[in-house]
Amino acid sequence: MAQTPTIAISHLGCEKNRIDSEHMLGLLAQAGYSVSADEEQADYVIVNTCSFIGDARQESISTLLELAEARKKIIVTGCLVQHDFIQGGNLLEELPEAVAVVGTGDYQKIVQVIEQVEQGRRVREISPTPAFIADENTPRYRTTTEGVAYLRVAEGCDYACAFCIIPQLRGKQRSRPVESIVAEARRLAEQGVQELVLISQITTNYGLDLYGQPRLAELLRALGEVDIPWIRVHYAYPTGLTAPVIAAMAETPNVLPYLDLPLQHSHPEMLRAMNRPWQGQVNDAIIERLKAALPDAVLRTTFIVGFPGETEAHFQHLLDFTERHEFDHLGVFTFSPEAEAPAFNLPNPVPQSVMDERRERLMAAQQPISLGKNQACVGQTVPVLIEQENPATRELIGRSPRFAPEVDGLVYVQGEASLGQIVPALITGADIYDLYGQVVVP
Repeated sequence: MAQTPTIAISHLGCEKNRIDSEHMLGLLAQAGYSVSADEEQADYVIVNTCSFIGDARQESISTLLELAEARKKIIVTGCLVQHDFIQGGNLLEELPEAVAVVGTGDYQKIVQVIEQVEQGRRVREISPTPAFIADENTPRYRTTTEGVAYLRVAEGCDYACAFCIIPQLRGKQRSRPVESIVAEARRLAEQGVQELVLISQITTNYGLDLYGQPRLAELLRALGEVDIPWIRVHYAYPTGLTAPVIAAMAETPNVLPYLDLPLQHSHPEMLRAMNRPWQGQVNDAIIERLKAALPDAVLRTTFIVGFPGETEAHFQHLLDFTERHEFDHLGVFTFSPEAEAPAFNLPNPVPQSVMDERRERLMAAQQPISLGKNQACVGQTVPVLIEQENPATRELIGRSPRFAPEVDGLVYVQGEASLGQIVPALITGADIYDLYGQVVVP
């Protein structure tokens, strides 16, 4: 029997892309392929690309060019492939080292693609409208730390925000049934997972396409029956944080009072220009309602500065909004013009130098807020999920419920604990981003 080739995956982009990579790894392993982290020794390198904004696209292209220079046989998957397709391009012609390209709705065909490549073909597998979503029966090999797993509840998006091309890259929203999600959650619990991060493009719209109405509240209560200590919700649009959803968060003990709210801006004129007019009237009210219903809520948000037509007055509104609501965590992006997005042709573009300056001002305003939030934790004993150990100092590194994986701060603690374990830690110090403490021995 001929020896199967060795395959490495280079993962780029968001956690939604990470799940795609994990399913490809699982499918390849199930089919008997050798999967390696060593790109130099691999026969093929799968590059799962990102193309959400210009910087991400450039990183994807740079990775492909580096592998091409190393004379690697490349299989390109993910958003850059889909983006190139909708632009009318052909990466197989543009990148001779690529032996296959696979779109965002076709990663489940990775084994068949490699089989065809092994027969000497160059393969272009791209569905014009992505429609696939993996379920609990799709093999998966996790690449996160032992205690953490992302759980996709839906894929795609039905909104048409003026700055975004996700609907073109990922297709329409398609939700998984509650039973499917809970079954996967139970399997992850059996693997020792301590934290589940629920993700989709708009998690508060979960189930709308499947059941005719959002079912996030029902999903959270069902997941409350799963033996996993922490369940975290990402990408909660404010209009979807209804009374039943808030009640489910408050009444389900393992659902963390942590919300990632992708608000993007605060000024009604900017939100209308972004094709998010429904949001402009509810930002202040929903945040105050959230704080009242969930007094311990940790709120993260992201903003875009420099959207076409943004004046200094619009930006000052955003600055005031940020200082008024004192978010625990804040990310700021400068506007990235995407040719397929409606905002690409809007008048009154903001110069890059102004966008950069506004980003710096907004982050500078947020830093003392973040510092104050972290300093308020000093003297408290908090649960910390241990994820790493510094081999030189034996310092443990983890996260408290306040910090989501990848995007927020870390907790550095002294003491003894096992990786993947949640332990109590007394917080003794804080800076803008991170906490410091000591494991509490019972």
